[in-house]
Amino acid sequence: MKLRRPGLVSFIAAFVICPGAAPHPNHKAELDKAEEKSAFEYLNKIRQNPASFSAEFKVNLNMVKPRPALKWNDTLARVAEAKALDMATHNYFGHVDKNGYGMNYYINKAGYQLDAYMLNDKKANFFESINAGADNGIDGIKDLIIDKGTPGHGHRTHLLGISDFYANLTDIGIGFARVAEGADKEKGGDTYATYMSVVIAKHHYQ
Repeated sequence: MKLRRPGLVSFIAAFVICPGAAPHPNHKAELDKAEEKSAFEYLNKIRQNPASFSAEFKVNLNMVKPRPALKWNDTLARVAEAKALDMATHNYFGHVDKNGYGMNYYINKAGYQLDAYMLNDKKANFFESINAGADNGIDGIKDLIIDKGTPGHGHRTHLLGISDFYANLTDIGIGFARVAEGADKEKGGDTYATYMSVVIAKHHYQ
């Protein structure tokens, strides 16, 4: 039996390298693999005992149940990295890419097969949280879990598996892109110095 589709999808993003839009010369970026790894390890640490982070994050996580560690998935990582780079090189931060596609489309296209109903809307985004401007991967995870200003705390729900739908997700990939030094905002450079994509998903929802 399929789980009901999530009610909080507005926070989850979309993307991949936009073939129809050339990157601006002032929007050069590169991946930071070390930050991707640290973000992955930190998130799994939080998932083991969310309540123990309540004081540090200054949010009440006492009722959040521990969840199993997420497994790194190379396909999801490639998709997440492409999204982070796409936002950085095209200077946008949003839930749908400049070609109008959401993350479900790109996850499935990459070979990580999703259920058919998840692909009915090309803008559908069930599986990604995004962050921009964090100094590093750990700070990006902190920002998403604190989730200040997000109605319903959708990022927190996604990363910590708080709802029934997200509690069943098993795989993760993270992309962390840094804008190259010298990208001048005054000359059309990037709005943010870093962009992060966190994709947490699961093959088929039986």
